[in-house]
Amino acid sequence: MSIPIVDSHIHLFPESHLPTFTWYTPDNPLANQHSVNEYQAASTGNSRSQLQTRGFIFLETDRLSSVDDNSQGHGWTHPLDEISFLTRIITGTPHPGEGHTPADQRLCLAIVPWAPVPGGPSTLEAYMERVRTRTGTDTEAWKKVRGVRYLVQDKPRGVMGQKGFVEGVQWLGRRGLTFDLGVDARSGGLWQLEEAVEMMDSVYGGVAVEEQTPIIINHLCKPNLRLAAADTTGHADFRAWKAQVERMARWPKTYMKLSGAFSELPPLSSEKDPDIPRLVDQLQPWTEVIFRCFGSQRVMFGSDWPVCNIGGGGNAVSWGRWQAVVEALLERLGLNEKEKRRVWGGTAIEAYGIEF
Repeated sequence: MSIPIVDSHIHLFPESHLPTFTWYTPDNPLANQHSVNEYQAASTGNSRSQLQTRGFIFLETDRLSSVDDNSQGHGWTHPLDEISFLTRIITGTPHPGEGHTPADQRLCLAIVPWAPVPGGPSTLEAYMERVRTRTGTDTEAWKKVRGVRYLVQDKPRGVMGQKGFVEGVQWLGRRGLTFDLGVDARSGGLWQLEEAVEMMDSVYGGVAVEEQTPIIINHLCKPNLRLAAADTTGHADFRAWKAQVERMARWPKTYMKLSGAFSELPPLSSEKDPDIPRLVDQLQPWTEVIFRCFGSQRVMFGSDWPVCNIGGGGNAVSWGRWQAVVEALLERLGLNEKEKRRVWGGTAIEAYGIEF
């Protein structure tokens, strides 16, 4: 019996939208179209007999934006245009050259757009009403908006501790939405994890479990995976990361994405097949912590496509390589079939409240 994959973390964008990204430069390795056509070429061609891709969850792509929609900043125009692009995918009504067809609409299982979380409940209320207008009231596209993300990995200290941020995350839970947390332990600093834990304590403290906002943590918190495998568990970076991850996992509504590792590991060759057992050795100390703390019930597979292409060897091979690494990791950890099904899709379906 095949195991369906729900890819919990991908990004999509047409070439015409490139100038609207915070990270865009003409020489950026992602500075070309990455839409559904390219994703299917990456994932379908690499799918194994027992693992079949069922669909994906779209994550916002870090557009030029500002918390307040006014003339003093970039405002909400570009994130809302992204919503319109995803709506066209879901409704099967592509614009010419966007890289998707009407047959692709079944693949998008959920949307996690950008949202001005630090603005607090009133700002979020206004913004989400604009999102609803872009998707169409009570349409399939609106129903697939299952959460939001506001990247904090590039923000200054203190943002997550602001009253508006905490109340904004709490507001999401009351509206049946999730919050995707993007922090970066290696490049941004371990303080980001500490601040995230303090934010969670404030968000969840005194709130009944059934009203708590699911917080879905991206990419293992981007740890320093370049540590020598033999010395990992004794290194200060590992110990500090482990301590904060354990604190995050105490809250039952937190989830972890098994994703993003190719951005933190040494880059792989596009021509030479990687040594999968060696990669598993490199990742095992970190993933053992993740599965001990969160269990398979709260860990989900994600490819981080197309970002995975940069360190994973390119679009022709990177998605399949990450799938192979995760498959080997789950075997090494001794997961049974039920637990594997959770990681490959069941956890994401539950966390985001996806309905088929």
